[in-house]
Amino acid sequence: MALSRVAGRLIGVRQHVVDPGGGGAPRVPRLVRAVVVGGGIAGVSAAVVLAERGVDVTVLEAAPTLGGRLGAWPEELPDGTQRNERGFHAFFRQYYNWRAILRRVDPALGFLKPVPGYPVLSARWPAEEFGRLPPAPPANLLALLLRSPSVRLADLRAMDRDAALPLLAYHPVRTYAEFDGRTADDLLTSLRLPDRARAMLFEVFAHSFFNHEAEMSAAELIAQFHFYLLGNPEGLAFDCPDQDYATAIWEPLARHLCRHGGRVHTGTTAARLDRIPDGWRVTTADGAGHEAGHVVLAVDPPALARLVTASPGLVAAAPWLVARMPAFGRPGPPYAVARYWMDGDVHPDRAAFSGVSRQATLDSVTLYHRLEDEPRRWARRTGGSVVELHAYACEPDVPAEELGERMRVELTALWPEAAHLRVRELRARVEAKAAAFAPGSHAGRPGVCTDASGLYLAGDGIRTDFPSALMERAAATGIIAANHILRTAGAAAEPVLSVRPRGLLGR
Repeated sequence: MALSRVAGRLIGVRQHVVDPGGGGAPRVPRLVRAVVVGGGIAGVSAAVVLAERGVDVTVLEAAPTLGGRLGAWPEELPDGTQRNERGFHAFFRQYYNWRAILRRVDPALGFLKPVPGYPVLSARWPAEEFGRLPPAPPANLLALLLRSPSVRLADLRAMDRDAALPLLAYHPVRTYAEFDGRTADDLLTSLRLPDRARAMLFEVFAHSFFNHEAEMSAAELIAQFHFYLLGNPEGLAFDCPDQDYATAIWEPLARHLCRHGGRVHTGTTAARLDRIPDGWRVTTADGAGHEAGHVVLAVDPPALARLVTASPGLVAAAPWLVARMPAFGRPGPPYAVARYWMDGDVHPDRAAFSGVSRQATLDSVTLYHRLEDEPRRWARRTGGSVVELHAYACEPDVPAEELGERMRVELTALWPEAAHLRVRELRARVEAKAAAFAPGSHAGRPGVCTDASGLYLAGDGIRTDFPSALMERAAATGIIAANHILRTAGAAAEPVLSVRPRGLLGR
């Protein structure tokens, strides 16, 4: 592992500074007010940085709890209350900016525990293990090719090597110029990989971004292949909290924010945004108004589109933003999460988290009673298990309970012993809030700065000029939005980091 890191550093695979921060006063030198709409990763990241620098910041969150797609809430079960969540999230170690925010409440990140292994399961082929590769490229890529039972020497010879070169040559401008108009499916087909290699090595990866490869930009797939494997010194290993997300993350961050003078209003929906002489007014669904010089809109794409549509004054104040909302506001396909409380357990050698390939609905399996304290205690008390099944991009217009049952049946094809477990409780949900990365969408994708002074965007669908994705993109864009506000007021900004900005063959 150490040799892999040394080799990676020699070719520039290390943390890279996107914004060094600093350059101003430790705190804002005058009164500055900001409203952050959205209390997920992006919004809270922005609010934390602003409040620490002395900005008078208010967070408006429509849901009863903070967290967005990383939220957690109590569920009443017949034998007690259990926290539920919207799906397992892997805290990869190159999430430098998100981890910097989390260190506000746990400097050592002691609540994050390594997840042993990262297998991909298939009913047709042996499992692939991705969690024990060397951390840094090119050693991780070489080890993958040498160890993977899905790729043989003859397969590499038959592969279209010219088609594969773009995976090694990510460039933040050229990659999108050349490949954003193609689909990820088209790119994968052009590689001429055997079906097994494509399914086990690439399709599971593509689904993790809540998009079908037939509807996802090839450029975005290349960018994420770079971010998670070929430009990243930390490897594919990841961690997860040992408590539910509310206990481990959102309640401590809310307390931290309030200690620095910030305010958090949950159950409060932003209904309209208006330009006023000194900045902006955010009107909530209950008619209350919140005025500030700066506003950060850190909500999912459909919610952003609804808010922009309900704010007619933005037609004059931010015409570019308004023009892009019809396309940007269409989310990716729906995703489903089903959490099962079972009367028994699967085999003890089953991984706590597994990706799944080529099942009709099921994309991942998480054994929460082997990860988080509360499900672990419940399982010990009852002799049962807490199993989450997740479909990242599922069939539309199907009830959540039906999707949950489909996934449970598909799990029994992978783990036959699961067929003998009786369901005690099921909580299933379907949502369609994830960002779409459709072919050709990059040029019109909004970035953090809008065409209206004092109005900023943040979230995992917002464009960045450096490699990022999912939770890390949400945190990074939130911090960047805060930095723009801080610099306008003459205060020091927060550092922003990323992985190697270009591919191994990028120029």
